[in-house]
Amino acid sequence: MSISLNYQKLLAEAGYIAGKRLSLAISMAETLERPLLLEGEAGAGKTFVAQSLAKALGRDLIRLQCYEGLDAQQSIYEWNYQRQMLAIALAGKQNNSLEDADLFSSDNLIRRPLLDSISRQQAPVLLIDEVDRADEEFEAFLLEILSEYQVTIPELGAIQAVSKPLVIITSNGVRDISDALRRRCLFQYVEYPDYATELRIIQVHLPQCSLKLASSVAAFVAQLRKEDLNKNPGVAETLDWAAALMGLQITDVAESLEQAYDALFCLLKTKEDQDQIPFSVFERLVARSI
Repeated sequence: MSISLNYQKLLAEAGYIAGKRLSLAISMAETLERPLLLEGEAGAGKTFVAQSLAKALGRDLIRLQCYEGLDAQQSIYEWNYQRQMLAIALAGKQNNSLEDADLFSSDNLIRRPLLDSISRQQAPVLLIDEVDRADEEFEAFLLEILSEYQVTIPELGAIQAVSKPLVIITSNGVRDISDALRRRCLFQYVEYPDYATELRIIQVHLPQCSLKLASSVAAFVAQLRKEDLNKNPGVAETLDWAAALMGLQITDVAESLEQAYDALFCLLKTKEDQDQIPFSVFERLVARSI
């Protein structure tokens, strides 16, 4: 069995239905010890790749959720100031001298996700999620750890990796990623699943869902994503809608139009999108999906 097919099988066992190209990209990321940048629309399943990969490989998942204003203290390390202040107070009480090396030691270091990910004995899966939501300056913090697998702390110097994590970086395309970061990564664009893949996803995650209902749900969602929506429904929304229809004892979308339409809030998450899909449009999309 090829390496890519092996990863495809492992991910499937963990609940993620991956294509051959994505499976190959993941296998090469581990073989070449390079980060893998996954880009695509929100809801396409990028985060779930890392979660499933950690589960499939039996590794810890360390997740760094990116946001505007993220800096080194939240992502790499910070000093345990409370412990340092206690040490200073104790030294003063005992009339002992205290050197900088005593205060700025590894014992007083709080490891945030990036430093933690290279400090484990067993290499974890490091998920740097939605990197495009962080400021461009944050990418500079990433370059050292992604290229050298080390972190430089002024008081301690360079800290080399105990093990090299398998790094998955996701981006929803909110802003352009710098060329410097892209050059250090392998790259794969993650599309929304096609009908056949989404049908398999429903069957894997909702095994009690009948083939008839799963087929009608997957076919409708494929048509819905062709509409000009502000927020296309992701895989999670598809599963929510299918589960809701099961709860309503619906066996086929086309045979229970009004009830299925009433549950459309599982798929459409903005008022504008809900207004854009009135019942008449819903009927038309269902007819196209049959």
